[in-house]
Amino acid sequence: MTPLPDPPEAPPPRIDEDDRDAAVRRLQEAYSEELISHEELESRLHQVLTAKAHGELASALAALPAEHPGTASTIAVISGRIRRRGAWRVPRNLKVESAFGKVRLDLSRAVIEHPVVDIELQLGTGGARITVPRDAVVDVEGLRTTWKDLRYKAPRGTHPGGPKIRISGALGYGRLQIRHARR
Repeated sequence: MTPLPDPPEAPPPRIDEDDRDAAVRRLQEAYSEELISHEELESRLHQVLTAKAHGELASALAALPAEHPGTASTIAVISGRIRRRGAWRVPRNLKVESAFGKVRLDLSRAVIEHPVVDIELQLGTGGARITVPRDAVVDVEGLRTTWKDLRYKAPRGTHPGGPKIRISGALGYGRLQIRHARR
């Protein structure tokens, strides 16, 4: 009996825009911290912008230090209120956990240093209200609601240049309201 030929290899997963943006940002940070020269920045940027596979992105970022600490944070309470407003620094990844209580996150005047911010909500009962900058792009594809629905209406006109806010996680018995700041 002749052996069957090997099945064709699956194509590598495509690089999405967020991965490419994150790689460009890391290279720019390395250059601003004088870890790489201008010529090396240009060469690596070209490699990132023309990469077709994740391995090519990884080789462009080889020998760079890891991202800054403090790019992830967790806010957790059993009961009570979680409130952030004013000029607070928003981490790259923010996890918010609350068994009972209300969550109020106002990002309209916050310091957002990352082009993409991931907010993971793990809420039992109680609602959440998130105010995003006027020019933010909001993605709620990764969010699951159990009892009440999500209240979010994307603005009519787009304002380019704002951060992308990705909201994921799960809400038990509460409602999530997302609104864009007016200014």
